[in-house]
Amino acid sequence: MDQVARLGRLIRYKRMSLIHDGLPQLLDILPPVVRERLLSSPDLGTLVEVVLDYGRPAEARYKDLFERWDNVVVSEHDIEHVVKSIGEFGEDNRAGIERTLHRISAIRNRQGKVIGLTCRIGRALEGTIDIIDDIVRSGKSILILGRPGVGKTTKLREVARVLADEVQRRVVIVDTSNEIGGDGDVPHPAVGSARRMQVRNPSFQHSVMIEAVENHMPEVIVIDEIGNLAEAEAARTIAERGVQLIGTAHGQTLENLMLNPSLCDLVGGIQAVTLSDDEARRRGTQKTVLERKAPPTFDVVIELVDYDKLAVHHDVMKTVDLMLRGIQPRPEVRVRTTAGVVEVVQHEETQGLDDPGFNERVPAMAPRDVPAQTVYPKRTDRVDPKHKTPDVLRIYPYGIARTRLERAIRESKSPAVITNDIHQADAVIAIRSVSQQRPPKLREPARPLPTVVVKSNTFSQISQALLDLVRGGGKDTDTEESAIKEAHDAVVTVLHTGRAIELSPQNARIRKIQHQLIESKRLASESVGIDPQRRLRVLPVRLA
Repeated sequence: MDQVARLGRLIRYKRMSLIHDGLPQLLDILPPVVRERLLSSPDLGTLVEVVLDYGRPAEARYKDLFERWDNVVVSEHDIEHVVKSIGEFGEDNRAGIERTLHRISAIRNRQGKVIGLTCRIGRALEGTIDIIDDIVRSGKSILILGRPGVGKTTKLREVARVLADEVQRRVVIVDTSNEIGGDGDVPHPAVGSARRMQVRNPSFQHSVMIEAVENHMPEVIVIDEIGNLAEAEAARTIAERGVQLIGTAHGQTLENLMLNPSLCDLVGGIQAVTLSDDEARRRGTQKTVLERKAPPTFDVVIELVDYDKLAVHHDVMKTVDLMLRGIQPRPEVRVRTTAGVVEVVQHEETQGLDDPGFNERVPAMAPRDVPAQTVYPKRTDRVDPKHKTPDVLRIYPYGIARTRLERAIRESKSPAVITNDIHQADAVIAIRSVSQQRPPKLREPARPLPTVVVKSNTFSQISQALLDLVRGGGKDTDTEESAIKEAHDAVVTVLHTGRAIELSPQNARIRKIQHQLIESKRLASESVGIDPQRRLRVLPVRLA
């Protein structure tokens, strides 16, 4: 009677679950005694994984339960039975079952023989991303964090399907272990019409990510388990090309990611910066501080706390900056109730730049007089420069990263916009390597444009160039180079004659460059005079 009941239960389960999670296919490859125990369990629907280690009792892990069957000891025959029933193991010691989402991972001994198996159940659950559906459809790049087994990959499958079938975007999945799209050459129906690129070797994952963007023109890239520096750099390359990136990474919280030297670039990277005495006093900090190096690769970070609970950092750039200044974030917390309703139990509350308490601690980051979100009209036609909107600086970027210039404008709240037409521009920011050749593009305008030249494509230099332009300090390349040459010649003269020499009047930024050059030659210098005639005097005084 018991066997009849178990058989009936198996038939009912196969009818109910064949399409949803393919669990019967996994049960078929397990040793008969293990299969019997699983079928007799009332929690079969919440099974997470089955562990088979040679010479040890078999284990079953459910969503909220763990079972170890002491009287079911795994034999060598049991291991061989499972291995022969599945596909070949890859170099990452993972295998699967054709057209299912299950993953079988192997443990080998020193001779390479399989002595342990972890059979992870993969499921396609519709509605699993309803708790973050608005974020997924926003077009922002999203990074999902969480401990193993909390549902990261399950959500990735649903994200790929929703964006491909419902939002109708071109989605490409970079599937390293066939865990997102299932084993075999035909992707599992759970990913919808999203395309899938398999990775032959896990070490090639980063190159396949780049190949996906270059060869198949996706609008969305879905990637599971970004785990090393090469993959983090590939993710940044994808984001810089304007492709929405949805991925997961090792770590449970945003802070874990910041402390991971291989993956911290995903949130902008961390570097030590030495401040000037004045800036350190304004900030009320020590001279050496930690700052973010670059814009984050991902716009939003989601921390999976549990199956039905998560924390959302909607502005990763702002959150990381505040954390580096010792201010703990308060992310938005969402939960799915037992009734299936999504609720926001905690709204995001992070001290902003407009918060007086924050600005007392960091006065240098106090808001400027320019409104934070000023909307400027788009211009597509060429107009007479005499009739341009006042107080709005239109900048033409040449050879520099447009995304970094946009970030500099946003963070400094400058009254500036980027234009793609040099004939409408009020000023130009160009990279030195190309501007020195005076390319035809920069010679097109009938009127001379203020031009700020940056040596490298870093955010700090682009930000300083923007500040110079907004303050009305657009400069020509020859001005800075001649000032540097003048300072260098003055140093040589002072060393030979022992007499002080005054340089030509310059603005504050160029005087600072001259100061640094003179100091590098172990000579002292001082600023004399009043603007606009303020200038440097090179002194015949040796620095220690």
